[in-house]
Amino acid sequence: MSQIDNLALLTDLYEFSMSAGFQKALSQNEEGVFDVFYRSVPDKGSFVILAGIEQALQAIQDFSFSAEDLDYLRSLDLYDESFLEFLMNFENKCTIWAVQEGTPIFPREPFMTIKGPLAQAQLYETMLLNIINHQSLIATKARRITASAEGRPVMEFGARRAQGPSSAVLGARAAIIGGAKSTSNVLAAKKFNIPVTGTMAHSWIEAFDSELEAFRTWADIYPTHCSLLVDTYDILKSGLPNAITVFQELKAKGYHNFGIRIDSGDITALSCSCRQMLDQAGFPDVKITVSNSLNEHIITSLLREGAQIDAFGVGEELITSSSSPVLSGVYKLAAVVKNGDLIPKIKMSASRGKLTLPGLKQVYRLYNEETNQAFADLIALQDETLMDAMQVIKADPLAIQPNFYLDNFRAVPLLTPALDQQDLQVPAADVFQIQAFSQEKLSELPKETQRLLNPDEFPVYITPQLYALQQAVIAKHSRF
Repeated sequence: MSQIDNLALLTDLYEFSMSAGFQKALSQNEEGVFDVFYRSVPDKGSFVILAGIEQALQAIQDFSFSAEDLDYLRSLDLYDESFLEFLMNFENKCTIWAVQEGTPIFPREPFMTIKGPLAQAQLYETMLLNIINHQSLIATKARRITASAEGRPVMEFGARRAQGPSSAVLGARAAIIGGAKSTSNVLAAKKFNIPVTGTMAHSWIEAFDSELEAFRTWADIYPTHCSLLVDTYDILKSGLPNAITVFQELKAKGYHNFGIRIDSGDITALSCSCRQMLDQAGFPDVKITVSNSLNEHIITSLLREGAQIDAFGVGEELITSSSSPVLSGVYKLAAVVKNGDLIPKIKMSASRGKLTLPGLKQVYRLYNEETNQAFADLIALQDETLMDAMQVIKADPLAIQPNFYLDNFRAVPLLTPALDQQDLQVPAADVFQIQAFSQEKLSELPKETQRLLNPDEFPVYITPQLYALQQAVIAKHSRF
């Protein structure tokens, strides 16, 4: 597994205050069950690509406090020595279930469940949300961008626009999970075994007396993979003619792997003119890469206009998900365990849309027995047995038509054991293995749910037993 720093202090202060309160007021055997889920999809899509699970689990395994950390907490004059001793001897006692990384997930369904001592499980909230919200957001944006490219490779170019080094490195990882083929970020490439790509900046060309001299010098240094940036001065009058001259010289020496990059101007018109000029010069295999503030909508428009593009370099729009920069994942208490009895808990709120699901649960993906296509997800209590045919209820508490009947389906559980105290239950996976798994799971979803604009809803249901439990807990708290 890749290494990250210990993140025990990446925690909102109230998490420490609640943990200290639990440690003081409750029995050490009292446990909590927390669900991690989200309510709305970025960019008005229908699903999120789950990413960051590996780093989240590792962060829990690494969760510990140094003497310096404890001295800082002591200096706040908020916590007594018994709590600081609890932190000093911290060792994860929680059991965690998680959906496999790369899976498309839908609103309101738990994609991670944490069960363990309340004083421990409460401390993980901020850290887990920070890791998973970020990577899932970027993986989801990358899925949209790579889908718009219609099979053409997308290179992640965003390190300089990311909100800090960690966002650049882990964002590149998430971009690969979402479908990107490479990154310009050398640290991310090394850390996660990602192909690293890049050409040159305009400063290279500007540093020489002429554009042709700059291109020739580059070709002398990198003859086996010569890709030239052609828009420093004038693409059609200068940049591309000079590039063709250099390609001809390299070809005469036996080299053949050439490319150009366009970073400005009317991409459609320029790419078409460049393609025509390259073909006429005898270079039909020269790859045309474009960059410059691209996103899924611009890429879709370029390809519909007939732009001649072989690859895309996408930076800030991908690495920041700038059109929809927040995934509002939440961490909610669903039950407590006292003396071995599981007691369901709920958040009701003044807004019905924020109503939570109580109890310890499982999420199933439902497949049509005849077509093997996924058609819905079903949230059930962990210990209940599904019927072959059953009435179900929409998980969305605002649904206008809440009741549905299901039959002829195969149910596949999504939440699987991930971490049992310090025992990791899932093997580490290469990031491209996760990407391949994600694309396999995407292929199982209806195409209508994958549209970039106005996608169809993929329904998420709950079982009658879970619904009855939810209504019973609501009724209990409504009496107060």
